[in-house]
Order: sequence, then structure tokens, then C-alpha cells
Amino acid sequence: MSSWLIVLIVVVVVLVGALVALYFFGKKMEKKKAEQDAQMAAVAQTVTMLIIDKKKMRFDEAGMPQNIIDQTPKRYRRAKLPIVKAKVGPKIMSFICDAAIFDDIPVKKEVKATVSGLYITGVKGLRKPLEKPGKKKGFLNRLRDKAAAMQNTETKKQH
Repeated sequence: MSSWLIVLIVVVVVLVGALVALYFFGKKMEKKKAEQDAQMAAVAQTVTMLIIDKKKMRFDEAGMPQNIIDQTPKRYRRAKLPIVKAKVGPKIMSFICDAAIFDDIPVKKEVKATVSGLYITGVKGLRKPLEKPGKKKGFLNRLRDKAAAMQNTETKKQH
């Protein structure tokens, strides 16, 4: 056997081993996530709140209580999280928001939010349904729209 064939076999074996390890690691993490979701759903409450502000910021800059910051692993303290500042009753509080619903939360409006601790998992309009923000257009779609608008103006000038 030539040396390049042996190297190729070793590389293929290592890649297959890595894929198998990732498969089992993914399954384990999936089970852990399902358990966490079940625990969060068990302690979830519906709260009426006035959304003051929302932005993505670092955990330590978000104004969270010191005991919460101390419990958080260090690698997550510097990561940017979707933070929502809201008035719940007479208190102004900072919440961590689920990334999937962060764009749906309206600013300066009153909403009914499903809250689990300091984590917002769902949001509904208080008096009427929430307006879904439109999906952002990509660069190519904006260029196509611009080109179509320019063509329309040119055809109108010719007639």
C-alpha cells in the first residue's frame, strides 16, 4: 500500500469517529433541552407588562441583579443577549427574551407575556393581536426593486 492511501484511510476513520461523537452529543443535548423546556413551562406565569425598551446587550451591562450575574457561567456574561426592559406593576425590570420572539415584541406597548423567572418565552397583545414585523429584504431583492422602479420611471417618461 502506498503512504497516501494509508493517510486517506486514517483521515476517513477520524472523520467518521467525529461524526458519530457529534451525533451522540447532539442527542444528549436534545434531551437536556427538552427537560429544561418542560421545567420552564411548569413555572411559567402570564404577566401584563409595558415594554419600555429592547436591545441586544451583554449580560453584565443589562442591569440584572448581582446574584443572577454570579450564577451565570463566565462564557455567557460577555455574550450579547436579547434584553427587554419592562414595567411590571410599579417596578421596572430587565428580562432576558427568547431570541425567536425578540423581533415580535413591540416597544412602548402593553402586552401579556409568558414569563418563567426572568426569561420571556411568549408574548401576546393585550387589547389586539401583535403586528408581525415584515421580513427584511435581502440586498439582491432591494437592487431588483430599485431597477424595476427605474425602468418604470423611464417608460413613463417615454410615453
